[in-house]
Amino acid sequence: MLVIAGYIVVFVSVIGGFMIAGGNPMLLLHVSEFVVIGGMALGVLLVASPMSVINHMINDIKSSMLESAVTKEEFMDLLKLLYEMFMVGRRNGLIGLDDHLNDPQNSSIFSKYPSFIKDPNRVTFLCNALRPIIDGKIKPEQLGGILDDEIYTQEVQANESISIISLIGDSLPGIGIVAAVLGIINTMAAISEGPEAVGAKVAAALTGTFLGILFAYGFINPLAKKIQLNNKMKFMYYNVLAGAITSFAQGLAPLMAIEIARRSLDKCVQPEADELENILKEIKTK
Repeated sequence: MLVIAGYIVVFVSVIGGFMIAGGNPMLLLHVSEFVVIGGMALGVLLVASPMSVINHMINDIKSSMLESAVTKEEFMDLLKLLYEMFMVGRRNGLIGLDDHLNDPQNSSIFSKYPSFIKDPNRVTFLCNALRPIIDGKIKPEQLGGILDDEIYTQEVQANESISIISLIGDSLPGIGIVAAVLGIINTMAAISEGPEAVGAKVAAALTGTFLGILFAYGFINPLAKKIQLNNKMKFMYYNVLAGAITSFAQGLAPLMAIEIARRSLDKCVQPEADELENILKEIKTK
């Protein structure tokens, strides 16, 4: 929702300042400029992107508009869930995790953490990370590299939509200049119509430059940055998950594996060591 609020602030500030200076907002509504700028931007998108990236980009934009990045509460839920899983694995052996991994939706542990279980990608990643160790298909020291490669591949794919949005944002000022040049051509062709007609056509041409710059720096590039920051938090979540599982698989105690995961969090979402330890001890006594 902050994205929408930010867009409103940008729009109100620009139009409000223009009106305070005595401008008429209706003077900015030149359909031809919108057609040139919007059409060229759409063409750039279609040329630069396969359909899979366009679909991914649409989903990223929807998410950035309606949802925030991964919250501290979600990271806390993850750490608590992992601690419970590791304690089961320590008491009953890794085979004791089988029931939870085979049927995550009915798991007595997973069901306690809605922020985790509602996201099938998170559930799949956790199950796929633990399954080879439980089945004995790989050695614990091999797990870290496999999970890192999986996260890297997903991150590269996720960043494809960001690069396309940034491309459009970086292109818009130039596209605005194209619209302005076309307007100036029309102006030159209408010089004989007198100063009033020429002035109106020059204003329309300048509107193209204005719109290109406004859309680029007021809307498109900030959106790309927002998606990038959301992705950073998203993949921090997976890195925390991978780090904790790898540490536990290599023989660290559950509490120490969770501590390693905690230290890899950004300060904005990182709980204090004592705070986390007290929370985990409460889980242990239940």
